[in-house]
Amino acid sequence: MDFKKNPKTKFKNIHDMRKGEARKEIEALREGIAYHNYLYYIKNQPRISDAVYDQLFHRLRTLEDAFPEFQSDSSPTRKVGAEPLDALKKVRHTKTMLSLNASLDTDRIREFVSFIRRTVKQKEMEFILEPKFDGLSVEIVYKKGVFQYGATRGDGEEGEDVSENIKTIGPVMLQLLKQGKNEIPSFLAVRAEVFMRKDDFQRLNKDRIEKGEEPFTNPRNAAAGIMRQLDSRKVADKPLDIIFYEILRIGGYEFSSHWEELRILPEWGLKTDTHNEKCSSFEEMKKYHHKLDLKRDELDYEIDGIVIKIDDLKLRQELGARQRSPRWAMAWKFSPKKEITKLEEIVVQVGRTGILTPVALLQPVDVGGVTVSRATLHNEEEVHKKDLRPGDMVRVVRAGDVIPEVMARIKKRGRKRKAKFSMPKRCPVCDTDVFKEGAYTICPAGLSCPAQLKGHILHYASREAMNIEGMGQKTVERLIEKEFVKDIADLYSISEGHLLRIEGFARRSAQKLHQAIQDAKKATLSRFLYALGIRHVGRHVARVLAARFRSLDGLMKATEAELRDTREVGAEIALSAICFFSQAENREVIRRLQDAGVEVEDKPVDRGAMPLQGKTFVFTGELENCTREEAKEVVGARGGRATSSVSGETDFVVAGERPGSKLDQANRRGIRVLNEAEFQKMLKN
Repeated sequence: MDFKKNPKTKFKNIHDMRKGEARKEIEALREGIAYHNYLYYIKNQPRISDAVYDQLFHRLRTLEDAFPEFQSDSSPTRKVGAEPLDALKKVRHTKTMLSLNASLDTDRIREFVSFIRRTVKQKEMEFILEPKFDGLSVEIVYKKGVFQYGATRGDGEEGEDVSENIKTIGPVMLQLLKQGKNEIPSFLAVRAEVFMRKDDFQRLNKDRIEKGEEPFTNPRNAAAGIMRQLDSRKVADKPLDIIFYEILRIGGYEFSSHWEELRILPEWGLKTDTHNEKCSSFEEMKKYHHKLDLKRDELDYEIDGIVIKIDDLKLRQELGARQRSPRWAMAWKFSPKKEITKLEEIVVQVGRTGILTPVALLQPVDVGGVTVSRATLHNEEEVHKKDLRPGDMVRVVRAGDVIPEVMARIKKRGRKRKAKFSMPKRCPVCDTDVFKEGAYTICPAGLSCPAQLKGHILHYASREAMNIEGMGQKTVERLIEKEFVKDIADLYSISEGHLLRIEGFARRSAQKLHQAIQDAKKATLSRFLYALGIRHVGRHVARVLAARFRSLDGLMKATEAELRDTREVGAEIALSAICFFSQAENREVIRRLQDAGVEVEDKPVDRGAMPLQGKTFVFTGELENCTREEAKEVVGARGGRATSSVSGETDFVVAGERPGSKLDQANRRGIRVLNEAEFQKMLKN
């Protein structure tokens, strides 16, 4: 069976195969698939179609399932990931993984070269020049050509075992190839850089943004974060790449130069970079540095400089290392890209309240000492006003020194530009028809839109809403990731067992959060309305609506005219509430919340008994008999209004223990100040 040059995909029925036949076919398939991986990832010369490759891979996996005694850790099928680990173990490196001294200064690099020549007393010597990858450094170990383990650099002496994750990276050979005259070494420890290509990074961030997840800052952070995942099955579908660049230890071979090492690695199926060069003078180094600096925006991957190494391995030994950096190598960094960068793509992010916001995905750029890879574009009108399109060069600023923003397009003559950006007609996440509201585009799906889900749950669980203590952002992300929660009603179906399957939870913490969720089943109408996260319905408006309609059912049945007739409820709020409650999905979530035992309480007030109608209150200090939020709800239920700041419209300031500056403001303005007893008496009148 030859699955290399002309692989056949007509296979014998597995049930008719003997063990000997199965073993031979499995071995031949593994060899063939490894060879085609080499052609695809290392040589960039695929010989078979994706469809044929998939058939070979599927056949191998089926055979291994049918004959489990022939399974092997070095099989290509192990690239799909293994069962999750409890934690990453520590691994001691076969040789110290040194870090490089680096400089932006040309004179320092010149001095480094002079130092080498003076120290080894050789005027003529060769150097190897390599791109300096901006990725994650790892050690990978093979014994008799079979992958043993892979580890992060860590502190140079010891790193984290990320073997299962490394196995999933396409170009990583689980069994070294034997090609030509070069025998496979008995032992090989090789250093490599794991990284993510620019296009893959932008696609990954686009996907994360559209799902409402926080995007990665840059490709290096993305690669490092993914490599430390405990579940390698989640790494297998991520677009990681790898470049091998240094032999740490080897058995059965002796090399005199680093160039020889770089030449032989691809023969064993280990990918090296095509930009590596030899040189013998500082001027050649300078040209190489300048060439790659100009070229780096065109490269598929991020580099932040070049690496200069002595080629002669014996000279390296003579020079040795200082502390944790070699004397025989140095990195010549590029100046960071500042402010001006390429706008790679415009994607649409869906926020908690359903607002669709265009976001610029940028080539990472330094802005005020911070690496920026995305920036808000606010809305469609803003994009058109600045005439921004994918592929444009743009100037980026940090608005208020915090939020990155695209300030303007850098015009370039002769450059063919892409089509104008326009907002989608349907939500990019849940496919619901969107609508325009002024300058904004809104997805009305609310609780049923996955992109809005994380924000909705965090909002629902917040102290001012249902007050579920311990329901933090990471927990919510894990609950959604494991599909334990698809809407806020699912919170009440979460068991302690579900929580124990989330990283970071032990028996006690799982019991505590589970109990907190079950305790959050009673709320006043105003709190529940606020918890639902209806657009434009904040805490004050929720109190106004609760006072006006007095029951959830009454509000859900209210007409737009009835809503607009409510004090402080204008057309915008009325339309938002109508849209929310008209969505069948939202009504279903509310029904399920009620089925789960959520009780929406409110003490109804006679329509004629609104003692605080038209009065505005401000609270300051600590109240003895209730919280400030509860006091505000009481005011709203009796027709009044509670605000957070003192103004000319304020009628009363209620001062509890240790009042703040609001009391002084009230006294200066001559506003009546009530103590808690006077406030309670007013409520009873």
